[in-house]
Amino acid sequence: MAVYALTGFSLVSLLSFGYLSWDWMKPSLVADVSADSMGKPGPPAPSRPPHIIFILTDDQGYHDVGYHGSDIQTPTLDRLAAEGVKLENYYIQPICTPSRSQLITGRYQIHTGLQHSIIRPRQPNCLPLDHVTLPQKLQEAGYATHMVGKWHLGFYRKECLPTRRGFDTFLGSLTGNVDYYTYDNCDGPGVCGYDLHDGENVAWEQSGKYSTFLYAQRVSKILATHNPKEPIFIYVAFQAVHTPLQSPKEYIYRYRSMGNVARRKYAAMVTCMDEAVKNITWALKKYGYYDNSVIVFSTDNGGQTFSGGSNWPLRGRKGTYWEGGVRGIGFVHSPLIKRRRRTSRALIHITDWYPTLVNLAGGNLSQTERLDGYNVWPAISEGKECPRTEILHNIDPLYNHAKYGSLERGFGIWNTAIQASIRRGDWKLLTGDPGYSDWIPPQTLTNFPGSWWNLERLTDGMRKSVWLFNITADPYERYDLSDQRPDIVRALLTRLVHYNQTAIPVRYPAENPRAHPDFNGGAWGPWATEEEEEWEGGHGKLKNKNRKKKCKICKLRSFFRKLNTRLMSNRI
Repeated sequence: MAVYALTGFSLVSLLSFGYLSWDWMKPSLVADVSADSMGKPGPPAPSRPPHIIFILTDDQGYHDVGYHGSDIQTPTLDRLAAEGVKLENYYIQPICTPSRSQLITGRYQIHTGLQHSIIRPRQPNCLPLDHVTLPQKLQEAGYATHMVGKWHLGFYRKECLPTRRGFDTFLGSLTGNVDYYTYDNCDGPGVCGYDLHDGENVAWEQSGKYSTFLYAQRVSKILATHNPKEPIFIYVAFQAVHTPLQSPKEYIYRYRSMGNVARRKYAAMVTCMDEAVKNITWALKKYGYYDNSVIVFSTDNGGQTFSGGSNWPLRGRKGTYWEGGVRGIGFVHSPLIKRRRRTSRALIHITDWYPTLVNLAGGNLSQTERLDGYNVWPAISEGKECPRTEILHNIDPLYNHAKYGSLERGFGIWNTAIQASIRRGDWKLLTGDPGYSDWIPPQTLTNFPGSWWNLERLTDGMRKSVWLFNITADPYERYDLSDQRPDIVRALLTRLVHYNQTAIPVRYPAENPRAHPDFNGGAWGPWATEEEEEWEGGHGKLKNKNRKKKCKICKLRSFFRKLNTRLMSNRI
C-alpha cells in the first residue's frame, strides 16, 4: 500500500511540476530553424511517374522518434524527415486494422464496416472485396506493386489475400502479432500456428530470420531485380515495434543503461527498424530509384505504453481516441518535393494517401466511388492550403457504451454513450468512452510496481460522456471546454449524425473454429470456401449454406465462442 501511494504521488508530482507545460513546438523537437527552413525549391516534376515507397511501423509512439525529443536513437528517420517535410498535424487510427484499411481504401471505417476493433485470426472477415484498393489503382496506372510485412486485413478466403487485392508479390504475416524469429502466433491457449507467407504459400524455410532484417532484405532484392525505368510501389509494413519485445542482442546492448526493461527492448527494436529503413534508402540510391522516388513514413497508431512505447506529452495510448492514440509520426522524403526541409501543419489523415498517391502516379480516380481522403500533395510539396478541414476519427456502435452517456446529454441530437470522435478545424469532440485517458511520462510504468493501478485511479469516478478541446491551442487535451462552448458541441454532434447516416453496418462476425491452424497444416491461412459460408453484406451475420453438415461442430463452436469472450475481453 505504501508503494502504491508513493508511485501515485510520483505521477501527480510530475504532472504538477510543469511536465505538461513542456513546449512541444520547440524547434529542437519538431521543426528546423536553419536559414532554409522555409524550404528550398526542388527539381521540376519528372516526366515519368515516381517510385513510391510507403513505410508503415506498428505501435511506434509519438515520443519514439529522435526528432520528437526521444531517448531512442533514430538517426535515419531524423535525417530523412529533416531533409523532407515533417507532418506535425497528421492523424492515424488508434489500432492496427482500422489504419491499414483506411490506407488501402481511402475510406473511413464506417464506410467499410470495420469500425469495431481489429480483424481477429479466426473471424470470417476481411477488407470488403468490392473496394478497389490503392495497389489495384496503381497497377492500373502501370505500376509494379509489392508488399512486405504485416497485412492484418483478413485472410479467411483466398480472395482476401494481398496477392488478390492488388499486390504482385507478398512476403509477410497475415495476422496481427507473430514472433519475430519463429513467426508463430497464438490466438489463445493452444490455438497457435505459423504465420509467414511468400505469395500464397507458407514460407517455412524463412523461420529463424529476424523479421525486420528479412523484410528490408526482401525490399532490396525487389529493387535489385526491377527496372528502375518502370514505376514501382512498395508497401513496407514492418512488424516492428509491436509486441513481442524481441531484438538482436547487439541493439539491446546499446540501451543497457536504460533502467526500464520493457523500454530498453522496445528502444532496441526501434533502432533496429531505423537501420532497416537506412538499408532500404541505400538500395534506392544504389539501384537508381532515389532521384525519382517518394518515401512516405507513417506509424499505424499510438504507442502501447505498458509495452515500452511512449506518446509523451500527449494524452492516452494505443486503442484510445485521445491524441496519444491517433496523432501519428509522419513525414515525406523525396527529391521531387518543391519546398523541402520544413515542417507542415496541414491537417492530414491516413485516408489521404490513397488519392494523393494515385494522383501522383498519374492514375485515374474518376470511376472511384466517393473517397474520404483528399489529394494533399500540393500541401506537402508546395506548402499550399490543405483541402482537409475535418477528420472523423470513428463511430463505433459496438464498443462498450459509456455509463453516463445519453441522448439527453447530447442535446437530443446524439447518444453520448456511443464511442465517437471527430475533429473539425481547431476543435475535437469525443463522446462515449474514449479509452484510458491519462498522461504517461516516459519510463514510469514498469519501473514501479503498482503504478498502473494508481494511474487508473486518477480517472475513476469521471462521470462524463462528452469532451471538447481546442487541439491547436491545447494539444495535450488538458482543458475540457464542453461546458463553456455548448454551441461547438452541438455543431460537432450534428456532424456525427451526418456521418452516421452514411455508415454501413459493422462487420464483426463470430470466430470460427474451422480457422484453427491444426486444420491448415499448422499454419494460419485461408480456411473458408464459398460453398461453406458467405457474408450477407451489411447484416453482421453469416449465412451457412450447409447448416446440417456443420451441426456436428455446433457444440464446439459454442464452446470456443464462450472461451474467447473471456480471453479477449481485455485485449485490443
